[in-house]
Amino acid sequence: MRRTERTASTESAERAESTERAREAVRAATREPARIRRTLRIRRTAPAAAVLALAGLAASLAACTAHGGTVRDDGARPADDRRRPFTVLATGDIIPYPSIIRQAEEDAGGDGHDFSRILAGVEPVVASADVALCHMETPYGDEDGPFTGYPMFRSPPRLAEALRATGYDSCSTASNHSLDDGFEGVRRTLDALDEAGVRHAGTARSAREAARPARLRAGGAEIAHLSYTYGTNGIPLPDGRPWAVNLLEPERVIADARAARREGADVVVVSLHWGTEWQQAPDDTQKELARRLTAARTDGRKDIDLLIGTHNHVPQPYEKVNGTWVVYGLGDQMASFVPVEKRSGNEGSMARFTFTPERGGDGWTVSRAEYLVGHSDIGPPFRVVRATEENFPEVRERVREAVLSRGAAKDGLVEGR
Repeated sequence: MRRTERTASTESAERAESTERAREAVRAATREPARIRRTLRIRRTAPAAAVLALAGLAASLAACTAHGGTVRDDGARPADDRRRPFTVLATGDIIPYPSIIRQAEEDAGGDGHDFSRILAGVEPVVASADVALCHMETPYGDEDGPFTGYPMFRSPPRLAEALRATGYDSCSTASNHSLDDGFEGVRRTLDALDEAGVRHAGTARSAREAARPARLRAGGAEIAHLSYTYGTNGIPLPDGRPWAVNLLEPERVIADARAARREGADVVVVSLHWGTEWQQAPDDTQKELARRLTAARTDGRKDIDLLIGTHNHVPQPYEKVNGTWVVYGLGDQMASFVPVEKRSGNEGSMARFTFTPERGGDGWTVSRAEYLVGHSDIGPPFRVVRATEENFPEVRERVREAVLSRGAAKDGLVEGR
């Protein structure tokens, strides 16, 4: 911005006044219910003007109607909300096994569970993304437990706070373990995510909530996040609540994506819990579904902009299908497999895609595709870290080979920095 001929002292005073107004506005915003707070995306480095703008948005959202645990604006874009590139980061399955829960309890020093130190190693990557998506594989239990591991998970709800502190904006929650603790587990999980300010997609507390994706904004774009699972380990959907978990039916996925477009979504991201566990190569069902979903078009425009896969526990390849990026399987973000033959279950990729507005149109395209390597270091202490050539070269090499195994490099996929 070009300097005017105002004096330095005047500018300094104005900046100080502006900063104080911003702080007061944010303090006021944080007194709003959690469903209002979760619409804010305030970075630690945000300038005072940006903080003021977001605080103003929070104030206006206070008058909006909450819908299924989320708050949606009226579609009007602020004057300074110009279209610009933004990044979407997605990470793999978060599975708090008992050993991880014990570590979080130890890190909390006797006051519940603190998962933020476990995730601190990937916080710089997650927090730097404009939109960060996790996959919350397991349901939450009551605050005081009991907490359980495989085969019927029940995880500490304090985990939701750590996800938000790490920088996650939304989590897919549709998985084969979604109903491990019945409908009450679904409700507790979504309540905890709401309270922490993390949006969610894939499970629901009401039919109305199930009909709406998570809505996020970045770069002047409206982003819809949807989530589906191949099944629930044979556990039937709750009586009278067939909407509690989104099941992976291609016709439904396409219909939901088209509905999101009609409601104003510029970018549609779909999380899919699918595939064959412990298999690096995508199976035939994954490949067929990827072809079908990426081929869907409405008036020549693709219905889905990005497919993100979970469930396999091991890193699977990335591939461009019908011009759309597909991540068949991210692998695990947080897991603690001990046997050597399952070491790859502690490894995964982190997918980062830069979306850029199309010139002369309203669409968005992926201008840069990247992967980074994540690793659950079982320690002790247990920590989730980014694996590089310097700290875990063998992990990095195994994940790199898996990610590139279907030729994604020729389509421009590179390792992120």
